[in-house]
Formats: sequence, structure tokens, C-alpha cells
Amino acid sequence: MILAIASGKGGTGKTTLSTNLASYISEKQKVTLADLDVEEPNSGLFLDVEKDLEKDMFKKIPEWKESECILCGKCQEWCKFNCIQVLGDEVMIFPEFCHTCHMCVDLCPGSALSFKDVRMGRLSKSHKGNLTFVESRLNIGEEQAVSLISQTIDYTENYADEDELIIVDAPPGAACPVMEVVDKSDFVILVTEPTPFGLNDLKIAVETMRVLNREFAVVINRYGIGNDDVISYCKAENIDILAKINNDRKLAELYSKGNLLYKHSENLREQLDLIIEKLHLLK
Repeated sequence: MILAIASGKGGTGKTTLSTNLASYISEKQKVTLADLDVEEPNSGLFLDVEKDLEKDMFKKIPEWKESECILCGKCQEWCKFNCIQVLGDEVMIFPEFCHTCHMCVDLCPGSALSFKDVRMGRLSKSHKGNLTFVESRLNIGEEQAVSLISQTIDYTENYADEDELIIVDAPPGAACPVMEVVDKSDFVILVTEPTPFGLNDLKIAVETMRVLNREFAVVINRYGIGNDDVISYCKAENIDILAKINNDRKLAELYSKGNLLYKHSENLREQLDLIIEKLHLLK
């Protein structure tokens, strides 16, 4: 099972839930946590793990072979991302725009386009006890995160045991990187906060889940601030609220120092138990 933990906006507690849930479950069984917020991964800051693998990750970018090209212009016509432009008797490739969709290379009638590997980031794998941690980090200046996210999920699935729980810390928001994570997940937890901003972005995230036809539920973090509008919205939309994690300044202070919180909070342990029970996460 791949359990994605996402949020409509940054700063709601997505990484807090991911790291604490994975570490808590690892006390009882094997679990893998993958940080897929590849533009700003920070789950590793909270985990005492030992790195045992690190490798470069590559994306495939089309390369033009002038001698094979019939200048039909089909590649420019097919590319939805304006990666390819035919200018006179020359084909120009703009790698920053490429989403590696394969269409230009696979359908080129003259076989004038082929792929070349371009380094886009770095993947690392660490472990301690029952917990395996996978993290990918996008190169500074790299504009497309989806390919690295996709490859990281594939690597994690291939490494983990067949019946092992995989928890993925998704990027914030509802754009292409999040959709890539959700598309490859079995269930999604949307973390929100009981504020107008939290509700607004939760609605966007919920709409995304429904368009992608994914099962999901909500966890409310910082419960006790704001108002009850998030609860009212979830009731009206028949959305299950798995847990409510209390707002606690002491926990915020511990979090700022890189500590796991479930070891210091009975409320958090109780809410993690609710999530585990409702989603049947333990074997």
C-alpha cells in the first residue's frame, strides 16, 4: 500500500504527520517513508537514520539528428509544452520545457529524435531498524520535478517488500508534482488546519482528489485554533476526518529543534492510533 500524505498548502503539518506516523509504525513493523517534496525535502531532518545509498538521477531529453530529419514539423505540432520549435531548416530543443512525455521520439516519422540522459537530481536511501527512508533532491535551477518524483516512487516500490507499507510525503499544493504522487498512491490523507486559508486550500485539494478518482480522508492539525468551518465542510461533503491533532506550543518548539513529537504527546499518539486503526495500516 502506498499512503500519500498531502495538503492544499504548505505549512499545515504534512511532514510532521509523515515522519511521526512512519516512525511510530516502525516500532511495530517494517515501513518505508519517501520524501517526494523534491524541491525542498526536509523529512530527513527529523529522522535518526544511516545513509547506505546515494545516486544521481537522470531525465531523458530529446536530441535532434539533423541527417535523419525530414523537417515535417510534427514534433513541434505534437509537443504540448513548446519544448520543440522548427525554425527554417533547424529544429531547436528547449530542455527546460520538456516533460519527457516520449511523444516526439516515439512518433517521429524520420527517427530524427532520440533521448539523451541529463542529470536532474540525487536520490538517497537510509535506514534504521524497521524504518527505511528514501529522499530525492532536485538540482537547483531544475524546473521540472515530475520525472524525479516518478522515478523515486518506482525505486521505492521496487525496493520495498511486496506487502510493506509505503508512506510518501507529497509536495504541497495541487499542481503536477502532487498529481504525480496521487496518481501512484492507493490512499491520500489531506492535512489541513482549521483556518480560512486551510479551508480554502483544502477545497482545492479535495477537488483534485475527486478529479483523479482517489480515495482520501482529512486530518486536522493545530486543532483548537481558528473555527469549525473545516469540520462543517467535511460533514457537508461526506469526507471522513481521521484525526484531530491539538494545537500545542510546546510541540511546535520541539518540532523547531528537529524532534519527533509522538514521543512527547499523548494526544498525538492517540490520533496516530486512530489513523492506523481506521486505515488498517498494521499487519
